Amino acid sequence: MALLVVSGCSASSNGGAGGGGSSPTPTSTSTASQAAARDKGPVCVGAAGADGVHVLRGGGFRLPGGGGVRYDAATADGTARTAILRDGARYAAGQKEWTVRAGQRITVSGHAYTVSQICSYRVVLQPQDTKAKAALSAAPNSLESQGGTADNALCFTTAPSVRAAAAKGFPAKGHTLSLLDNSTVTPFPTGLSLTVSYLDTTTHTAGINANCAATPVALYKNLHTGDTLELAGVLFTLTHLTDKAVQLTRTSA
Repeated sequence: MALLVVSGCSASSNGGAGGGGSSPTPTSTSTASQAAARDKGPVCVGAAGADGVHVLRGGGFRLPGGGGVRYDAATADGTARTAILRDGARYAAGQKEWTVRAGQRITVSGHAYTVSQICSYRVVLQPQDTKAKAALSAAPNSLESQGGTADNALCFTTAPSVRAAAAKGFPAKGHTLSLLDNSTVTPFPTGLSLTVSYLDTTTHTAGINANCAATPVALYKNLHTGDTLELAGVLFTLTHLTDKAVQLTRTSA
């Protein structure tokens, strides 16, 4: 399915600052200092609606109509923020890319969306099509994870019941979630699983991968202490990292 940008934007084939590149290739030693650079901000531009689709940095989201969209890279210059979106919920070579700004109208998988918010850690798409909005917000038959693509209705939804169930699977607001290194997979009730992809105590950065319904839904790279990330609709701040674990503190209800 093609992703059509309705209002003006420019095509791009390169990843931007702030992580979330188009493929999960290791950073070379010669570019380590660049990889450790902080995102220039602002953290977010625009406002997220209650029924918006949250596409997490580096990851994809399956959309009604059979296709999907990825938040391929974040770009910010200290005053403005843009995002590079890629056509498809999973990475594949040759996919089309577009640079978008908050407030822009796009059509993807045959349905219209507004890019209501762009953050360093997510892009929020507001569905403008009644059928797409209804499909996204429909409650699933069960909140029990079955594994793999059977969890599509749990992983790619705006349904309040699913979001509430996912939120209950994490520590309460103000409490800490610890994720161990060494590729330890941490599962959660609605099908989400998390893995620490790397810990670098030289640059004081870390990477966290999130998967759901056999799809990478987030590939957070170059995370520093103090950075915000989102997991299953819940916001966290990276508060501490060692050579063995990453600690995330929940900041949203």
